[in-house]
Parts: sequence; structure tokens; C-alpha cells
Amino acid sequence: MIDFSNTQYVHDLAALKSAPTHKLKLIGDQWRTPDALFWGINAMFGPLVLDLFSDGDNAKTPAYYTAEDNALTQDWAAKLIELNGAAFANPPYSTAKKHERQYITGMRHIMAYTSEMRQRGGRYVYLTKAATSEVWWPEEADHIAFIRGRIGFEVPAWFRPEDSTQVACNAGFGAAIAIFDKEWRGPAISYITREQLLATGEAFLAQIRREAERLSSMGAV
Repeated sequence: MIDFSNTQYVHDLAALKSAPTHKLKLIGDQWRTPDALFWGINAMFGPLVLDLFSDGDNAKTPAYYTAEDNALTQDWAAKLIELNGAAFANPPYSTAKKHERQYITGMRHIMAYTSEMRQRGGRYVYLTKAATSEVWWPEEADHIAFIRGRIGFEVPAWFRPEDSTQVACNAGFGAAIAIFDKEWRGPAISYITREQLLATGEAFLAQIRREAERLSSMGAV
């Protein structure tokens, strides 16, 4: 069993997180999916119960893999049977890196492994750049929903801007949702607006808050 807790990638991430201040250009793989966007995607393609690529602090689900786990060595399909849901991924786009001959990053390798997991069963929901010219673009996905409108991502919870020039803007980029699921019976391609996704997500978040308040008030009685 390879120990991935001692890779250069893990050490670099730990050093970045513990730095007193940060620059936007160094966030790299750690840009965070906005909550409303995640819950909008969850409403369409969930329930999303496993976050495949997380730094722990930015996990969108209670179950998740970190760089120390190396998702590319895990049995996602078996985990989804245990959790009874689908997996979510806002994948890392950094160049391919290995540790003891095992890939830990690299979009081509991530997509290849996803195809392998798809064959074993389960649904894998990717929020990706709409980069159709990239070699990793998932032509083999069972469904791709292109998002109309640019998507802005959030800085990590641990991000402390070095100065006022390092405050994130919301320019964003074109994005798509790629579904890997051999049981998919819907269309190959669809379109959804950013506003639809966010509105649906906000509605879910409002329900979650109301339920949390209700349970809190019951506990206070």
C-alpha cells in the first residue's frame, strides 16, 4: 500500500495553507465550488454523497477524498454502493504528477480512471471547464450539460489575501456538467442557465437553513 500522505503535492498544499498570506495565482487546484451551484447540481443529478477531489476544508459532502487518500487509487463504485448516492468532482487541473509510479493528478488520467469506475457502476458528476479543445475533454461522458453564463468559483476557506489586489473577482469561465453513468437513458447533451442552477441551489439552501432552525428550536424546548 502506497503512502500518499508524504507526496510533494501534499507537502506543497500544506505549506500553502499554512502561509500567513496568499496570492490568487497560487490557489491552483483549490478553487472552491459555490454552495448554491453545488446544490443546484445536486438537485439535477444527485443525491451527491461523495466528493472525489477535496482538500478537506472545501469538501461538499460528508464523505470525501483528499490528496492524502489519492482518489485515483480508491474504489469509487464500492464507496457509492455503501453511501447510496452519486459522486461529485470539481477536479484539479494541475499538470500530471506521480508518486511511486502512481498518478495523483492530471486530467487525462482522472478522466481515464473515471471511465474505469463508470464500468464498475455508479454515477460520477463533474463540474468542469467547458474546454472542448482540451485533450482530456470527456467525449465519452454519457451526458454533458453546458451551463449558459460564466461560472465564478470561490477562494478556499483558508485563503488570506496578501493585499487588496489579491481579492478575488467573479469573472469566472464557461463551464459544463459531465455525467458518467452507464445507466443514463437521457439525452447526450443539454443546456441549463447559470441563473437556473443558482436559483435551484438557493432554494435548497433555504430549506436546509429552515430545517436547521426548526431542529435547533426543538432542542431548545
